[in-house]
Amino acid sequence: MPIASWNPEEALAEMIQHLADINMLYLFGVMVVAIGILGKSADWMVEKAVTLSLRTGMPKVIVGATIVSVGTTFPEAVVSVLAALNGNPDIALGNAVGSVICDAGLILGTACLIAPLPLNKKVVNRQGWVQFGAGVVLGLFCLPYTDLGNVFETKATLPQWAGFILVAGLVVYMIWSVRLAKLADPDEGSEEAEDDSPVTILVGSILVGCFFVVASSITLIEATKILASEAGIPEAVIASTLVAFGTSLPELVTAVTATRKGQGELAVGNVIGADILNVLFVAGAAAAITSGGLVAEPIFFKLQFPAMLIILLCFRIGIYAAKDGKLSRPFGAFLVAVYVIYGVLNAMFGKTEEAAFGPGENGRGDRNHKALTIELVEETAILRPEDAANALF
Repeated sequence: MPIASWNPEEALAEMIQHLADINMLYLFGVMVVAIGILGKSADWMVEKAVTLSLRTGMPKVIVGATIVSVGTTFPEAVVSVLAALNGNPDIALGNAVGSVICDAGLILGTACLIAPLPLNKKVVNRQGWVQFGAGVVLGLFCLPYTDLGNVFETKATLPQWAGFILVAGLVVYMIWSVRLAKLADPDEGSEEAEDDSPVTILVGSILVGCFFVVASSITLIEATKILASEAGIPEAVIASTLVAFGTSLPELVTAVTATRKGQGELAVGNVIGADILNVLFVAGAAAAITSGGLVAEPIFFKLQFPAMLIILLCFRIGIYAAKDGKLSRPFGAFLVAVYVIYGVLNAMFGKTEEAAFGPGENGRGDRNHKALTIELVEETAILRPEDAANALF
């Protein structure tokens, strides 16, 4: 089987479905094991990340924005690149933009609601401006400069050359972050690290923890989807709830676990880093390997890009206004509220676009309608390509 045509998540889903077909008790067993591994691996990853910070003097924000975020984002980038190689590159753009909105709104807001998140303002400001700048650059690269007057009605593209620039920006960002880490002052009040393992072992342990967080998250959601389907829950409901929750579960679990352990700066760093990597890595890599680039439908300029920039700007304002060096619970509630408003508007825009296209052959709408609806569902729920397709057919 060609590598480009193999989807690890799809293979896992087929294996879980096979177990469910044998006996539903096996499905419950898979869910219990996945929940246990998810919790333990998140604890493990956070503990090793904190130890790395203490051992090297690297601020936790930078640890979260580089090593941890690479681990939680890498599988998503692989899926997007494989989709591009299979001739379906356009999902990467919706995936990247939707993930930025979800991370900065729902996930960071949820972490703030659990406990106020402490900030190293100097470090967070530098990383945060890169986060905001990456979003701005993505939007600028996608603008249809030859037809700006019809930006809300015409399709645009993220061209291949822009993808190469974004990937180059990723390399620069990682080098810059490593240099900052070497020059940064240790976090105030840092205790002594109990684990005396070499730094390379600690980094490897974090990445292993990330792998199990992502794998157990995917397993849990796939099993839950099968269970919901067997219970007669409509697939559209499954797509807009379980799948939407599941694709952001690794970042959410990491943020909640870090906050619960009193390591809020790690949660903030993970959100910032995940947002940067979603633009530079997920969208950049998919565009770089696609000669025609990634298509940006009008919905991106009507809602997705404005929503992304607004929520990133809200985060910037929150950092500036943070009292006592902490992001407060009211600010977390505000971020979650902004994300909910975005979700409502996304659903409304989706219905408008569907009505505009109207039904096509066989009463299901034509090929272009289906493709656009897949993108709209993904942007709302941050879906994998096969999940969006299942929600439609």
